[in-house]
Amino acid sequence: MENNKRSVYDFEVLNRKKENVSLKNYEGKVLLIINSATGCGFTPQYDELEALYQELNEKGFEILDFPCNQFKEQAPGTDEEIHQFCQMKFNVKFPMFSKIEVNGENASPLFKYLEEEAPYVKPRGLKNGSVMNLLEKFSNTKGTNEIRWNFTKFLVDRNGNVVKRFEPVIKMKKIKEEILKLL
Repeated sequence: MENNKRSVYDFEVLNRKKENVSLKNYEGKVLLIINSATGCGFTPQYDELEALYQELNEKGFEILDFPCNQFKEQAPGTDEEIHQFCQMKFNVKFPMFSKIEVNGENASPLFKYLEEEAPYVKPRGLKNGSVMNLLEKFSNTKGTNEIRWNFTKFLVDRNGNVVKRFEPVIKMKKIKEEILKLL
C-alpha cells in the first residue's frame, strides 16, 4: 500500500533571487522552518538561530528562513536588503528565501501546510500566555491555526514530517532539545 501523505518535500519555494527551489533538496535533513522579520522584538533570535545552525548543521540540520512583512510591517525592504541586514548584523549563514505571506488568501502553500500539520497551541506559563494574547490581538488570529507573529518555527523530521510548532516566545534551549531528538 502506497503512502499518499504529503510532506514538506512536496513544495517548491522561491529563494531570495526569485528562483524556484524544491524542498526535496533538503530530504533527509532535520529542518527548522521560520517566518522572520528584521524589525521585530524577536529579531535578536537570529543570534541564537545562527549559533544553533553552526553547531548542528554538519549533523544534518538546516534552518529555512522566510521573511514576512504581514505583522506590523516589520520586514520592510527587498529580499536582498533583508539578506544583507541579517548577514551584517547577525552573520546569518543559513538559507534565506524570498519574502512571503503566511496568513490569508495569499499565504504561502508551504505555510498553510505547516499550519495544518502543527496547529496552534497556546504556550503555557503566565508570561508566555500574556504575550501570545497580545500577539493574537495584533494579528487578528484568535481561534485559528494561523501564525500569530514573526519567528514562529516549525520542526520537520528527516522524512519531511512536521513534528512540532514553536511560538516565538519559546526559548531556544527547548527547541534545541527537540531538534537533538531527531538528529
